[in-house]
Amino acid sequence: MKPVYTFADLQSWETVTADETLPLRLAVLGDPIAHSASPPMHNAALAACGLKMAYCRLHIRPEELAEALHLLPSKGFVGVNCTIPHKAGALAASDEVDDHARLAGSVNTIRISPEGKLQGFSTDGLGLERAIGEQLGVELSTMRVLVLGAGGGAGQAVSMHCANADVKHLTLINRSVEKLDPLEDAIAEVYPRGQISTGAWNDASLAKALDHSDLVINCSSLGMKPEDPSPIPAPLIDKRHLLFDTIYVSDRTPLMQAAEKAGARSANGLTMLLYQGEVAFEIWFQRPAPIEVMREVLFAHMRAK
Repeated sequence: MKPVYTFADLQSWETVTADETLPLRLAVLGDPIAHSASPPMHNAALAACGLKMAYCRLHIRPEELAEALHLLPSKGFVGVNCTIPHKAGALAASDEVDDHARLAGSVNTIRISPEGKLQGFSTDGLGLERAIGEQLGVELSTMRVLVLGAGGGAGQAVSMHCANADVKHLTLINRSVEKLDPLEDAIAEVYPRGQISTGAWNDASLAKALDHSDLVINCSSLGMKPEDPSPIPAPLIDKRHLLFDTIYVSDRTPLMQAAEKAGARSANGLTMLLYQGEVAFEIWFQRPAPIEVMREVLFAHMRAK
């Protein structure tokens, strides 16, 4: 199996993958995608369940996404995951979407139906809630939550899930504040508008939001690169804050390093990825996922990086 396949590879899938031992029937689509830890986790799950297929990485650019997704049924795919920057595009390309995806305004998991339809789902919120419970030991519903990067695909899904979980208060921060208006309107359909705050991404706005927040969730891409700054400067963080970074490419992301300086507890997104994978597996195969097998392989893969 190649580390990464491209859109051109997908167009000639039968030829490109002719020598593979197992048919490649699942994939994660993103731009970039070489960093993704999903393939080892899902391939371990497939092997543990005796499912004779494999999961790979597909590097798909935004302008290629719609055509790539509509090629999947003819290439024999069972389903795919979609990550940055494809979650909104995956929603638009789906033939059917579940309530989580519709409310979130994004799709990160697609199942190919027997009739070839693209069925879209969002597992971001469920994965987040399970991970926060395991890693930080709190129930989402008891928290006042601040979401950074709320205007993106993951940010919208997480924000909507927090509203559905009836958190005590919800603050949405985004660089492009105008992107928050439609999200706030959507959230207000299921959550009291008086418990929603929005703000621009600057130190003054962050300081005000942090005064009224218990849990901070970073849904931006800041932290994907080692040289990235922390989404929140360390002096603004109080030791009472809990910080969850959906980024998982490092054991200690820039946000986690800032939290450590402030004496606050934090966690990265690796366990969220695990639980997202569990939900996706169950969507594709309508059976329980071998979660402990997935956990062992995922964490071993990240330790080896």
